[in-house]
Amino acid sequence: MGSFFAGIKAGTLSGVLYVGGLAVFNVFLLYALKPDVLKVIQNSYGSICSPAAGAVNGTVEDCFSSVVSVDVPYIAFVGFFVALLYAGLLGRYFDSLPGGSQTVKGETIAALVGVNLVFFGFSGFYFDSQAAAATGAFLVVWTLVFGYFLGRLYKKYTRVVTFNSQDPELLRVLIDGSDFTGKTRTFATTSNHKLRAQVADDASFKEWVASGGLTLEDSRSFETIMEVNGDGSLSGKVGKKY
Repeated sequence: MGSFFAGIKAGTLSGVLYVGGLAVFNVFLLYALKPDVLKVIQNSYGSICSPAAGAVNGTVEDCFSSVVSVDVPYIAFVGFFVALLYAGLLGRYFDSLPGGSQTVKGETIAALVGVNLVFFGFSGFYFDSQAAAATGAFLVVWTLVFGYFLGRLYKKYTRVVTFNSQDPELLRVLIDGSDFTGKTRTFATTSNHKLRAQVADDASFKEWVASGGLTLEDSRSFETIMEVNGDGSLSGKVGKKY
């Protein structure tokens, strides 16, 4: 359990930072090693990027400009949506992911994003060993930065709630249909959730006791709405019928 939309929210901001930084670095690298890039273009795409007869994209310089103005933005565009997808998964499965803190979990997701970008060829340009070393080093460092901000932003957009029952055998705490008795879960700030007490046949519900940033529509009703505005805890009170 976690908040998919809080993950998307965190991923949007941190993802823009991530792919924007990669794009700026790629442009810098292309210009810094421009002679080498032009040589690779000439050798590998001479039939396309040559003023000779039949060339469709003009000169090698024209093809270089196309790489900067088309390929770099395209890589950034795809990379952003990869980051956004994994940020949503971070939110959805946040409480099930290994690691004790938001930062560690953010770094875990960031590592998955980085591996995917490399595997599918959207992490940068590896036209020679020098470029590969520079791109690889920057990608590692920048992915760590991305993971840190992803985790911190997710923490900013969520709140932690602990659920307890006076007697877990007699009363179970259900949130949106899931049993959270004795568990701690994260929720998006200002989100509303259906709260219900699952009571044993020989028991009767008494009330909900909420603390911290939790607000209940009706604390005396076994089924009500819980609004999360801050960290807090919720406990269900129950008694025997006989």
